[in-house]
Amino acid sequence: MRKWMCVPMIALCLLLTACGGAGEEQDAADLRDRYHDMTGCSMEAAVTCDQNGAEWTAELKCEYVPGGESTVEVLSPETIAGVKAVLRDTDWYLEYQGKTLDAGSLSREEISPAACLPRLMNALRDGWLLEENEETWNEVPCLRISVDQSGTQDGKIVSTVWLRQDDGTPLRGEVSVDGKIILTAEFTAFSFYDTIDNQGA
Repeated sequence: MRKWMCVPMIALCLLLTACGGAGEEQDAADLRDRYHDMTGCSMEAAVTCDQNGAEWTAELKCEYVPGGESTVEVLSPETIAGVKAVLRDTDWYLEYQGKTLDAGSLSREEISPAACLPRLMNALRDGWLLEENEETWNEVPCLRISVDQSGTQDGKIVSTVWLRQDDGTPLRGEVSVDGKIILTAEFTAFSFYDTIDNQGA
């Protein structure tokens, strides 16, 4: 029987439980090329999930490295701040106060709230383009891009990202499975690693 040690139950709910006029094509292609070519990015977002009729939100920070090790850290709520999930390919484990646990996933499509931000970046890089259009979100002009990523259990997974037209950074993201939105992300900070390097030069 698996022992969860002293990791708070709410942390397990966050990190393990899955929640069940068109723009020019070249514009979208150029924006996605930057994500495809990036060495990585740092981002923060409020990730919301509607779980069994109860909506909750957590502030997450993600260091995303394509093809490498990506980390997701809980910034709030305070009761689970500091809890980290680490993704290396398909191997999830949970890190808490210096201890690591085999995290796995309870979702049929292996989607948990902790996977929201890495999945949105992966979708921008490699997803099959379904739709693109100009749309204003909270008075910010954006290019809305929806992409399809077939699920490992034959579920239809669609990720939608609103990218700011002025700099191409994400403003909002949604992940849906079989037509139902299960996760949303409101980005509060974002930078490409090459941008960070240039600023520090």
